[in-house]
Amino acid sequence: MNTNEHQTENIEDFVMLEVQNLDVNYGGIQALKKINLNIKKGEVVTLIGANGAGKTTTLRAISKIVNPYSGQIIYSGRNITRRQPHEVVKLGIAHCPEGRRVLAKQTVLDNLLLGAYIRSNQAEIKVDIQKQFELFPRLAQRRNQLAGTLSGGEQQMLAIARALMSRPQLLLLDEPSLGLAPAIVREIFTIIENLRATGVTILLVEQNANLALQIADRGYVLEAGTITLTGAASDLINDERVKKAYLG
Repeated sequence: MNTNEHQTENIEDFVMLEVQNLDVNYGGIQALKKINLNIKKGEVVTLIGANGAGKTTTLRAISKIVNPYSGQIIYSGRNITRRQPHEVVKLGIAHCPEGRRVLAKQTVLDNLLLGAYIRSNQAEIKVDIQKQFELFPRLAQRRNQLAGTLSGGEQQMLAIARALMSRPQLLLLDEPSLGLAPAIVREIFTIIENLRATGVTILLVEQNANLALQIADRGYVLEAGTITLTGAASDLINDERVKKAYLG
């Protein structure tokens, strides 16, 4: 019995992602300065900060869209700092980018199939497409519709569903509420909470700090490329500095 309890504790405490002293430069501009953060398996962790603080750059560095100048990114015990983007996807990290970026001239179904490009088992891919249609019923209704004709909220749902088609263990979500009506934003955040319940670990970048902190376990505050504050989401949402700067 003690052994089982110890094993359970280890699983809960398993650090899935660790970013160590990460520096990222864009030309002569240092976008990230000695970033340190970690995410445990099953957590929702949020990055909050103003425009230009380095939130999107952090996600892009983890998914290897940009290469760090220095520092390390450790995922499930592997150093992925110099891996290629497609290798990172195969290891279990999916990136849902800011601005949705669906393939406008392809159907909903084709966009989902693209999300499974690293996979070869067609039967499993079909099962997962059905799972996405259950998670996002609107997409099921529009499966043969061109993605560019969807509403903004539907495109965001498609972007998330497409990312899930790679069966990620870690989902990087960049500004999922951007430009969406309040009712759709609430729907998107309910979906994020449902994803956490299925065991997906999530790193969430979101300008709506209040909403992000309501569903997150922990948070990091980024200012000018530097982490200035970190803690439990419940503590950050009540922190006077966070309230003044980000919660209105």
